[in-house]
Amino acid sequence: MKSNLLALVERQVTQFRQMVGLSDAEAVNLKSLLLKLNVLTIFRPLSDTFSGMSLKSPGEERFMLINSNQPRCRQHFTIAHELYHLFIDQNPMPHNCAVEESKSESEQCADAFAQIFLMPYAGILQLIPDEELKSKKISLATVIRMEHYFSVSRQAIINRLFDLRFISRQDRENLLSYPVIRTAREYGYDIALYQSGNENLVIGNFGEKARRLYDEGKISEGHYRELLSKIGIHDDEN
Repeated sequence: MKSNLLALVERQVTQFRQMVGLSDAEAVNLKSLLLKLNVLTIFRPLSDTFSGMSLKSPGEERFMLINSNQPRCRQHFTIAHELYHLFIDQNPMPHNCAVEESKSESEQCADAFAQIFLMPYAGILQLIPDEELKSKKISLATVIRMEHYFSVSRQAIINRLFDLRFISRQDRENLLSYPVIRTAREYGYDIALYQSGNENLVIGNFGEKARRLYDEGKISEGHYRELLSKIGIHDDEN
């Protein structure tokens, strides 16, 4: 990615963090942020090649679909990627967020935005012990602590550390060689981050709007229940 384009994305991340009330170091609670930004987000089990997608209507209504079959850490990256398209991208186009060999400039920017937004430099710096900063040897324990603090994958945090020149290429390869789930368990961490989840979760006020329309007599009970079924809520549920 060109350095001038990367600098632009870094500035966009700073401005976006300020807009949503985040400091330049803190981790992002994505579910809370999606609620705050009023982005209707639906998690569904989808094919392995589909990570997610987003849409923005002319009326500024925003929607996101996320693959719940993928690990939660991957879902978090996809959400951050789609936030770029919904709030930063000047000409967002409906697309399948998936792994591609060749990506457009917009997709490269969305990926860079997700990396910088989820793993801010100031936040990373705070989590590295002084002795590791001095020696330029980041331990596996520190890497695992960071991936759980930022809720990202092992590969994502290691690549970010490499890009920021906290570790060497050889250190990156060594850290990537450790089995992710086993080492997380050995260091006492919950492994849910690396597993799929959130199936049929809905974030947003779709149900609230449907209920308001029903309470105001603008839609029938049948129509109200039909709307709820679209977000996975059915009559037989308590």
